[in-house]
Amino acid sequence: VQLVESGGGLVQPGGTLRLSCAASGLSFSDHYMNWVRQAPGKGLEWVAGINTDDSTYYADSMNGQFTISRDNAKNMLYLRVNSLKPEDTALYYCAASGIMDYWGKGTLVTVSS
Repeated sequence: VQLVESGGGLVQPGGTLRLSCAASGLSFSDHYMNWVRQAPGKGLEWVAGINTDDSTYYADSMNGQFTISRDNAKNMLYLRVNSLKPEDTALYYCAASGIMDYWGKGTLVTVSS
């Protein structure tokens, strides 16, 4: 199983990014998918999840800033992040939940002017 995140980088405060996660080696459409982030020096923070029926869930603290989506035909997971703030700087992971959990290696988002 491979989960490969992309789309991170340096962005100015107030900017927008779309993160992507390419999945292979698993039945993607049968897995609940998540985005989880880890800010420098802090623990893991669950950001959002999307079920196999495309129902979406977000951490209460995210204030509508994030939009998770998936394309089962392409085995792709996405996270659109609006109004980026310096405190959104983190390594963003995608993770698949099922009988076993799988994680990617993350993509780094740095929000700075």
